[in-house]
Amino acid sequence: MSQIVLIGVNHKTAPIELRERIAISRDDLAGVTRALAAQPGVSECMIVSTCNRVEMLAAVESPETDLTKFLNNHFALDPAVLAPHIYEHRDQLAVRHLFRVAASLDSMVVGEPQILGQVKEAFATARAAGTVSGELEHLLQSAFAAAKRVRTETAIGSNSVSIASVAVELARKIFGSLQGRTVFLVGAGKMSELAARHLVQQGAGAILVTNRTLERARQLAEPFNGRVIPFEKLYETATDADIVISSTGAPHPIFRREHGQQFMHRRRNRPMFFIDIAVPRDVDPAMNKVEGIFVYDIDDLQAVAASHIAERQTQAGDAEALINAEVERFHQRRRTVNVAPAIVSLQHQAEEIRQNELKRMHAKLGVLSAEQLAAVEALTRGLVNKFLHPPMQALKQAARENDSTRVDALCEAWSLPAVSEPEAKPLQTQSEPSPPANTEEESKCAERRRQNEPSAVGGK
Repeated sequence: MSQIVLIGVNHKTAPIELRERIAISRDDLAGVTRALAAQPGVSECMIVSTCNRVEMLAAVESPETDLTKFLNNHFALDPAVLAPHIYEHRDQLAVRHLFRVAASLDSMVVGEPQILGQVKEAFATARAAGTVSGELEHLLQSAFAAAKRVRTETAIGSNSVSIASVAVELARKIFGSLQGRTVFLVGAGKMSELAARHLVQQGAGAILVTNRTLERARQLAEPFNGRVIPFEKLYETATDADIVISSTGAPHPIFRREHGQQFMHRRRNRPMFFIDIAVPRDVDPAMNKVEGIFVYDIDDLQAVAASHIAERQTQAGDAEALINAEVERFHQRRRTVNVAPAIVSLQHQAEEIRQNELKRMHAKLGVLSAEQLAAVEALTRGLVNKFLHPPMQALKQAARENDSTRVDALCEAWSLPAVSEPEAKPLQTQSEPSPPANTEEESKCAERRRQNEPSAVGGK
């Protein structure tokens, strides 16, 4: 049986400066997934790439298969840069991590509903690319079922929040009220649509929408009575906005320091806030150095998201218990599948004995009618099935309980093929690594953000 391996970085282990270096766009995802599948030892794989995480999941034939090496090589990273931030899980811990991600227990905003859709989209991409088949197919379907149970059987998704809603909450806290404020949505993806809904609920004034595909911008703007802006007029129109929420798939920043200086000149130094929820970032951090402009990226939103954690602790505890039960159920089924060849061999042995005995008794029984033959067939099959039931159940039960000694003893007693399986580790409730200590560069980044924190709307 293949070993399940998951490696990755997320918002808890890596700063945005690193995450944006390894972010994979939707257009590139299928190609990178196929490249991963072509690595020696990888039999199946898929990749999840969102603003908060890049994770590679694979079924591998050998414990020596190194997914981290592929990540370093593909993105031309010095291994020393990635090493302090990456995590790796295998088998049961990998399954548990995947289940927690799909159920939004590992999200920046616990309970947010978007991550399940993003995992399903990654799965669909892998299936279309031909990199997922039996083992990961079963694993992902089990993860989706577990996530559904979490959302329907716990209150983790009540008063649902998302990165988009947290972004709008930050804007509201900064301004005090969004009444009459002009908001510019740059990018017309799902995040922008969610942000627009929250903005309207908070009473925002004019909503401007731009996107490289104009029709997509129209589709987003129409339900909110927003005004569509051609993308080529991005910089000209941004001057009119009090709040810019940017979420595009651009590989490089589209707002740079010189743009901020132009905006401030035209706005006569009226403050302007950029909430950048894209990875890679849409807004160059150097924009923060322009007097009157305040930039918040997705890592800055964590402080706002933290306010939601306390109120969800009870629901999260219930969800964690449910996930642990679903992980154990998955592994019981997986272990049972692992003894299937032994059970099939046992059935073949019994059927061979039955057929030989029927041939031996045929001369003694003489000519039988069709009804008599059917009766003999039914009688012998019934006897064999009743005889096989106890040893087959014993094999399945020993597999479910991960009792390899008993499985081996049963196989030896019945001359069945040996069952081999990687040793399962006890399920750990704290399998996620703690965030690494800040590097000097990260500390400087955090300090810069603190210095740029406005004490009021009018100044830094």
